[in-house]
Amino acid sequence: MTRIVSTERILVTNDDGIHAPGLRYLKEMADVLSDDVWVIAPDSEQSGVGHALSLSEPLRVRKEGEKRYAIRGTPTDSVMLALNHIMKDQKPTLIMSGINRGANLAEDVTYSGTVAAAMEGTLAGVPSIALSQAYDRTAPHTDWSASRMYAGGTVSRIINEGWPLETLININFPACSADLVEGLRVTEQGRRDLSHLQVEKRRDMREIAYYWFSLSRETGDPGEDTDLRAIHDRHISVTPLHLDLTHYASRERMAKHLNTSFL
Repeated sequence: MTRIVSTERILVTNDDGIHAPGLRYLKEMADVLSDDVWVIAPDSEQSGVGHALSLSEPLRVRKEGEKRYAIRGTPTDSVMLALNHIMKDQKPTLIMSGINRGANLAEDVTYSGTVAAAMEGTLAGVPSIALSQAYDRTAPHTDWSASRMYAGGTVSRIINEGWPLETLININFPACSADLVEGLRVTEQGRRDLSHLQVEKRRDMREIAYYWFSLSRETGDPGEDTDLRAIHDRHISVTPLHLDLTHYASRERMAKHLNTSFL
């Protein structure tokens, strides 16, 4: 069931850290939508942490200004602290996470701290949106113009449409200048053909080994309705993601043969 989404009070967060340019651009956009915008985000980059929650070490909170807090923790920690402590008496009506430097497409959503922050908000019953800017890795600088030009209008249109409980919205902007964006597509989560993980071994000044992961992905020929295809075709991708991971066809098939009573 679609619900009405309000911009009365907006929480802005991310996984690139509280001083990331994408967060600044998202805050600027949020200020146009609401006069009550809070920034509660990790104090350092947390890319790739997924939906991690800090349980074995304490969280540190640093107030950086009015309605602005840096959290020594993950994006999920930031949202949980916001909802259950910092903003518990005036909870947000909308959470926006990003704008991430780098796309969050296909299976990347399972690793993304940006998407995880929106996921945590959704689990708490707050409408949530993740926003990411794809970029050309060969270019000397990230071109933010597509997201800066179109994020506000895209979010406003999505809010006007509304979306159901247990669903978050994942928005990706193509790696091109704003004037080259072809349009907007509502997409499904894609799947890359191949992923190659390389482990590079190095040694520090004490000759102790340490390792870097290098992950290269090959897109292949993505399906026409996927987020991968939309970004490839220089379209803004809007993907509704559902939190229920149950594969119902398999459940129904297996239940016919495996359901058993032991009494």
